[in-house]
Amino acid sequence: MSVEHEFAGSRFLGKNFNLNKLKITDSSFVVASVEAGNTTTKCILTSTDLETGKTEIIGKCVRLTRDIQKPAKTADVFGKTIGGTELAKDTLAELVRDTIRQALFEKNLTADDVHFVVRSTGVTAESEHLEMIILALAEGCLLAGFPPRKMTGYLSLDNMPDKLRPYSYLDKVYFDGAVAGVRPPAGFGEGIVSNEMEGELAMAGLKEAGKQTGADFRNPCIAIDMGTTLSGRISDAGIPYARTIANFCGYAGAVADALIQNIDFEKKSAYELIPEETAAIEVNQNEIETAAAEVMKYVQVMKIPEKRSRFGPFAVNAAAAKKSGTILFGCDVGENGSDFEKLADIGKSVYQSGGLEAVAALTDEVMSEILVLLIQCVAKEKFIREETFIGITGRAGITGTKKEKIIQKLKNRKILENPEKKLIFAEDGLAHGAAVMARCMNSLGCPNNPVGGLRGGKCIMAERRKLQNMRH
Repeated sequence: MSVEHEFAGSRFLGKNFNLNKLKITDSSFVVASVEAGNTTTKCILTSTDLETGKTEIIGKCVRLTRDIQKPAKTADVFGKTIGGTELAKDTLAELVRDTIRQALFEKNLTADDVHFVVRSTGVTAESEHLEMIILALAEGCLLAGFPPRKMTGYLSLDNMPDKLRPYSYLDKVYFDGAVAGVRPPAGFGEGIVSNEMEGELAMAGLKEAGKQTGADFRNPCIAIDMGTTLSGRISDAGIPYARTIANFCGYAGAVADALIQNIDFEKKSAYELIPEETAAIEVNQNEIETAAAEVMKYVQVMKIPEKRSRFGPFAVNAAAAKKSGTILFGCDVGENGSDFEKLADIGKSVYQSGGLEAVAALTDEVMSEILVLLIQCVAKEKFIREETFIGITGRAGITGTKKEKIIQKLKNRKILENPEKKLIFAEDGLAHGAAVMARCMNSLGCPNNPVGGLRGGKCIMAERRKLQNMRH
């Protein structure tokens, strides 16, 4: 079960899983979030009480994507992760299958106990390769025992399981593409950025996670996902739906991974090599700050120029973004990752002088700096209003001492007033987001505890009905 931790006056939703047998009630809506990422492949199980709208993470299985079985034939390989792991449809499907089965086994559940499955990928790829990843995810879910109907929304109450019908509003409002009260960018059909779904899930998940920390994380808000790659979005204060007015893309945890590449010859990620909560060990802070400044010479954090067709690992369409009124913010290393080797050299030097503890301190310093610069870019565009909350999820934004450093830097530089009151940090934002998306697709709303609408405002169902009736 997720629990809240206090630090520096801000809110952090962490984990404290109880992996005993789960009691599923008639009001429980169980969702499996299945993600194939550059570093990890996950199946995270959530249970939402449809009476209260409260979601809990009830179990998870996390496997290293690089441990995927090697393809039988080179010809089967359709793409690679950022770390260079080769991907083939069959072997990726098998990894997904095994990850799902393990997550269910640990909770003494079967595929029949899960009501809905949401699939996502953080692996960057060209369009034809992305299609193969999506197919592999679907195949893995099928192999794990999930029928196709659990991967698509119900079109009417008649098609919905009896126990869910009392909680669904499908007879009043239908799913029109807005998740948690936010529309995708107007030019989404033109392909503004290839990680749009990641950002969508991150924002939805942070909205839901915010409720458990006591924060009303609704529109307008900012969601930043610092996984291996950077994703997220910014919403305005529109009613009944907010617009997506900005997206994030580029590198995040991959920057931390680069710093350890010349330390461990198995090419492990920082996720594996550095503990999530680094002990408070004395390090030479002056040396760490000097090394971090050297790293930042090769890191670009910016509003993405219109001329760029690629930024970091992602294809971007800045012209289409401008046309739709959407701004792109990103983080790159050199140009499209060209300077990762320079970061590896700096990391090795720090390791030789101060050991793994010094490298952990360096990653915290660098990643907190990247996040603060992202927020500074957003503030420069005047996207941060008095009522705006900022949510952060992903390993490169919430582990170690990053949270405290982010808050302190925002204070020292006067970028954000009272940052400890405007920031929330949450683990597994995508999993929370999958639970919200599954509810939105099936109109399983909770009017007394909504995730859509404005901060401090009421449920938007009446406005949605009015808008949808006008379309017909």
